[in-house]
Amino acid sequence: MPNSQFPTPKLIVICGATATGKSGLALELAMRLDCPIISADSRQVYREFDIGTAKPSKTEQALVPHYLIDICEPNEVMTVADYQDAARVLIEGKDKVREENVSCSPSTQLLVGGTGLYIKAITRGMKIPRVAPNYELRSHLESLRESLGQIYLYQMLEQVDPDATAKIHPHDSVRTLRALEVYYITGVPISEQQGENPPDYPILQLGLDCDRAYLTQRIAQRTEKMVKDGFVEEVDYLCRKFGEELPLLNTLGYQEMRQYLAGEVSLEKAQELTALHTRQFAKRQQTWFRAYPQIEWFDVENSNLFEQVWQRIDDFLHNV
Repeated sequence: MPNSQFPTPKLIVICGATATGKSGLALELAMRLDCPIISADSRQVYREFDIGTAKPSKTEQALVPHYLIDICEPNEVMTVADYQDAARVLIEGKDKVREENVSCSPSTQLLVGGTGLYIKAITRGMKIPRVAPNYELRSHLESLRESLGQIYLYQMLEQVDPDATAKIHPHDSVRTLRALEVYYITGVPISEQQGENPPDYPILQLGLDCDRAYLTQRIAQRTEKMVKDGFVEEVDYLCRKFGEELPLLNTLGYQEMRQYLAGEVSLEKAQELTALHTRQFAKRQQTWFRAYPQIEWFDVENSNLFEQVWQRIDDFLHNV
């Protein structure tokens, strides 16, 4: 529930695929609204992963308060449940930092990013089992999968949680493992711990989209700019500091630049692969977001984009 010390929050979501210009638009909107930006990016929560995650620059962060950026060490794990808890505290005005920051309007919040699960966790009020990963148990389950196959694990899950298997594809090893993990740790089926409890404050969800050819061009340009800004040097530093086995170094962009540093591919090839994999990732993001009819879409190629978005936000703020 919203904190009674503050007005009821009004949440504005800016979402969409990578490289559609969410951060730039959000910065302009935040300055006009005099409100903070809450990041919904699963990699920007980690310190020192800056260029490859397209994290807002220090200059941009100084223009308006940015939250849920640089809150974890790279060798820590930020779960969706952790993110949901942290974002709710900010949105509902319960944090001491925001109480002391008089320049921020606590009634209007901008939630900005491309991590669909983070956004769904907030806008739909997902009930997420508070079960931390158990690596010993996971290792055991993965050994069973390797020796007996994924279908064997799926049948194990079907015996203890048939409701979960009705929603999980037989070949979805990630969700199968997680459901078994939750059951064996808590003794309660994951299907009984899930569900939704949507927040009672108003939410406006705006999505940015564009023609595929235009997005391909933007992705290529951004990848080139990342390299010019020192992406290779960032990856080299992170490999030396945390070791090449750090999971985050196997994510989009970092993995390809790590291949270049290892002499496996040329820099040109690493850029090409990064752009290719980014396009594939963007397509998956578009598929995810298009499944939600609540999102109102805007074309980033429109020369009047900002004013169109602003008009919709103005209508929202004055009619809720």
